[in-house]
Amino acid sequence: MSLSRRTILRSAGILPLVAGNFSFPVLAQTAPTAPAATEVPPILLVHGNGEQAALWITTLWRMESNGVPRDRMFAINFADPLARTDDKVEQANRSSTEDQRRELGDAIKELKSRTGASRIALVGNSRGGYPIRNYIKNGGGADVSHAVLCGVPNHGVYDWDEGLGGEFNGRGPFLRGLNEGESEVTPGTAFLTLRSDGIDKYAQADGRFVGKPGTPTGITSEGPALNGATNLVLGAVDHRETAYSPRAFREVYKFIAGREPSRIEIVPETQVKLSGLVTGTPGGVQTNRPVLGASVDVFRVSAETGERVGGPIHSSKTGADGHWGPAQADPTWYLEIELTSTGSVTTHFYRSPFPRSSDIVHLRAARPLGPADAGAGAVVLMSRPRGYFGLPRDVVLIDGKEPSDVKPGVPTDSVTTLRLSAAEAGRPVVALFNEERIVARAWPASENRIAVAELTY
Repeated sequence: MSLSRRTILRSAGILPLVAGNFSFPVLAQTAPTAPAATEVPPILLVHGNGEQAALWITTLWRMESNGVPRDRMFAINFADPLARTDDKVEQANRSSTEDQRRELGDAIKELKSRTGASRIALVGNSRGGYPIRNYIKNGGGADVSHAVLCGVPNHGVYDWDEGLGGEFNGRGPFLRGLNEGESEVTPGTAFLTLRSDGIDKYAQADGRFVGKPGTPTGITSEGPALNGATNLVLGAVDHRETAYSPRAFREVYKFIAGREPSRIEIVPETQVKLSGLVTGTPGGVQTNRPVLGASVDVFRVSAETGERVGGPIHSSKTGADGHWGPAQADPTWYLEIELTSTGSVTTHFYRSPFPRSSDIVHLRAARPLGPADAGAGAVVLMSRPRGYFGLPRDVVLIDGKEPSDVKPGVPTDSVTTLRLSAAEAGRPVVALFNEERIVARAWPASENRIAVAELTY
């Protein structure tokens, strides 16, 4: 679909929707009438598979910059964010669809209690859309006014006879249950889906992104659309950008608030306060379970060299709840956050300035040094949590070169690795992604350390 065909479907409009191998007309509902500022519902943000609440930081900042009070928003952190291989079979440190529906229900109850609101809006990315739909349809979701589903594989990542127990199988019982009936949405809640114009790696016709190149998935780029919803194509955005990009923010805000945002840029605060959780990866599995006894040290660093400017501006050790902070910083400071925890690689996160405060600066140690790092004197990662590296769409440079481990075409990679010799340990490394530039220091791998230039945008 070309950009000229991007359309917001209204109740008067009809557009064919392809789900799996079937095509049928879509009648989309009209977004609610614009509410007054005091009537904008509380907003609960739901992350995707294996991820964290921290991915919503820029969305929260943009909401705040448009007058939405911070205490009327919440980003959930699922304890076990990775899906099971088979939804009905227990798997260590992984969650079922029912686990996620239960956790989301608890978060909804807490946000309603905190704000006194009778109804709230839910926004989810990727797998995060599944518990939203499950709660609304099967969990007594009359208290949900709006549901925004960003890059959610609503008809599956694949549609196959094998692996029917997997929740991402459009032919499996979980998605068949959600999608049954003439309308695929639940009456009483306004639904919006946001999707990519062909470069979402989980809405592809070929199975190469799920380990079966050449095998048709039975899914198309229109797989995230729902019969009965307002369905919008955002353009050339990747899977994560359907939720976390400025383009996505505009549509999320407009749908929930009933009016255009007054600004897209983030308005800085004069002083910022940062805190979050340290979470672990037991057995190599990504979780959001707290880590006890982790040390977090925060330093101001030079924007040009990555060198520390004085001693730590904050030091703390996590308790049983995994909490670190608060650290106070200036909104113009580049920062290094050093995370040390037993059994994990010491990780040095280099970050662009935080323009506003956040209590979801969650930290996970970098992956362990492995066989591929053998002989390297230093290892530096460049990470983009809120999107993927698209070549040739984006400018992606680490240490002055385009990375060879980022595949061109449909964006699939969010981390690139630079390995340096022992003689180069300690020198600065420039990570450049479009207009965001971070300078990291290369720490000695012999000391079990990894540096991460973590992009915010």
